[in-house]
Amino acid sequence: MSLTAIKEALGRRPFEPFRIRMSSGDAYEVRHPEFAWLLKGGIYVGLPADKDELPDRAVFCSLLHVAAIETLASA
Repeated sequence: MSLTAIKEALGRRPFEPFRIRMSSGDAYEVRHPEFAWLLKGGIYVGLPADKDELPDRAVFCSLLHVAAIETLASA
């Protein structure tokens, strides 16, 4: 996956929540642009305990292992 594709997903206005699918099959949801931190080699995704709370932990997703970005259906 390219860094540009992730930057575009984070920069959409209005923001559309999306899922990052990893080559391992793991998936992480980015529900707000402030819950993701982009680096040259990947992206940190903040993981809240509950969907409406601030993140209490984060996971690093290496660009080498990001298989897809999927837009989440609107609620």
